[in-house]
Amino acid sequence: MTTDAFLADCRARLAFDLLSNTWNAVVIWALRDGPRRPVELRERIGGISSKVLTETLRRLRSNGLVERHAYPGAPPRVEYRLTALGRTLLAPIDAVGAWAFEHGDEVVAAQDADREADREADREADREADECTPRSPRSPRPRG
Repeated sequence: MTTDAFLADCRARLAFDLLSNTWNAVVIWALRDGPRRPVELRERIGGISSKVLTETLRRLRSNGLVERHAYPGAPPRVEYRLTALGRTLLAPIDAVGAWAFEHGDEVVAAQDADREADREADREADREADECTPRSPRSPRPRG
């Protein structure tokens, strides 16, 4: 086993993979105050479809971060809650959120500047292509 924490076969990579999916961290954060039903999670999160929420909850459950509790009765009721392992991710998620709050404007400005540089490069390439394109002579208009 290697000591390089960022190689694919190392545990650090596992953690980065877990947090690289946008919805994983969002759902974990939404469960921080206790168990929630799927409908409550969708309302609390906003912008997540039932399908994506279900996929995310299954993924988190298969990684041991969330547990599902089904209550008997009609209609059936299901709640999800963080496991002890899932709760250990709250501090890192909070730290990333604090970083984003502090530096988010800088990141957005860099993204905007990069998009503008790309647009300018595209405009320059278009100008150069126009200069190199031979123009066909206009045919004379018929008089009549």
